[in-house]
Amino acid sequence: MTISVSLPVNKTGKSISHLDVMEKLSAALKPDKFFVLKASKSTLEFIRFEAELEDRKKLRSATSRLDGATLRLSGFSESFRVRAVEAKDDFPTRHDWDSFFRDASNMDEMKAGERPDTIHLTHLPIRWFCPRHMENEENVKPSESIFKRIFEKFGSVRIVDIPVCDPYRNKMNADINGMKTFSYEHGVLFEAYVQFDEYVGFVRAMDDFRGMKLVRKFVDKTQAININVTFDKTKHLSDAQILRRERVRKRLIQKAQTEEEEREKKKKDELERQERERLRFLGSQVKCQ
Repeated sequence: MTISVSLPVNKTGKSISHLDVMEKLSAALKPDKFFVLKASKSTLEFIRFEAELEDRKKLRSATSRLDGATLRLSGFSESFRVRAVEAKDDFPTRHDWDSFFRDASNMDEMKAGERPDTIHLTHLPIRWFCPRHMENEENVKPSESIFKRIFEKFGSVRIVDIPVCDPYRNKMNADINGMKTFSYEHGVLFEAYVQFDEYVGFVRAMDDFRGMKLVRKFVDKTQAININVTFDKTKHLSDAQILRRERVRKRLIQKAQTEEEEREKKKKDELERQERERLRFLGSQVKCQ
């Protein structure tokens, strides 16, 4: 939610602590608690805060509780007026994906990957999706089986794809490799695709991720990260695209094998040449004696 706190007109010589205002807002929100509360803008007239709750289902009631409330701060005779509204997001709606696939002339909604069934996620932490015993290893990759298992709670999953798990993916053309982001060189974050067998599974997952952060809970702490979730518009997991990638992968594997064989042959030829030189040198030494 977005919270604006109007400041008193007469505040000459008085400073207003953001922390004090945040404590008052937290008290006004009880019994609920802020998951995130931070000042985003401060002027002579108001302070604006960006806030999040751990449970989005409580957002509407929490917003109603704060909107129109007044805060009293020590040293000020006037009250601080609060306005609170639900923050707008650009998360796609059911109308967005239904209308996109309905109006797209190059899509066949009878085919998987050409209808609203595939979700594209980015900014996922690699170490949250790998086996626990591998978390601290270097160059660790996310696990497609773990990723798939997480999404199976929404419905039957037809297929998942994590481009970074394919060693040949970055050698494929951009129109089929599925690599839409370019900030993953350091092996920290990854992107992935998940395709559901049925529309209802896709909708459940999209609705569940709407306006949410990815949260990982430990015994003594909680970590949260913003991720990007949208529906795939590129036919990435259509049968045709999967087949194209498989064909390119086979060619790349064959090319790599051929190059390796050529390197081994050159290495062998060089060793044989060196051996011939050695024998020739030994033969010349014997003649000299």
